[in-house]
Amino acid sequence: MSKFIKLLFLGIFLLPAAGHAQADSPEGTALQGAESASNLIMGTVVETMNAGGFTYVCLENNGQTIWALIRETPVAVGEEIEIANGSVRSNFTSDTLGRTFETIIFSRGMIRR
Repeated sequence: MSKFIKLLFLGIFLLPAAGHAQADSPEGTALQGAESASNLIMGTVVETMNAGGFTYVCLENNGQTIWALIRETPVAVGEEIEIANGSVRSNFTSDTLGRTFETIIFSRGMIRR
């Protein structure tokens, strides 16, 4: 498991979630305002695709890549973004895309500043 993914797991299980922010996920709406930096995943978009009302985004940070899933949101390859941390799923298969992701984060959404 890469160092980036290990740190991500630690962030999910050891750091408190920001309870005051609303989420952008299958259950929520857009995040607004401040989100604790420890609950963020930052990176450059290296691949993205929309399917079934969601955006799948592959982020690169310090040579490591990670896939995340957010509500359908316009993002472009090369864009630097921040998303809220979320639950990590292994071997997630998207029936819509016909693709299995080794590891993917179900994020609460992109941060709106």
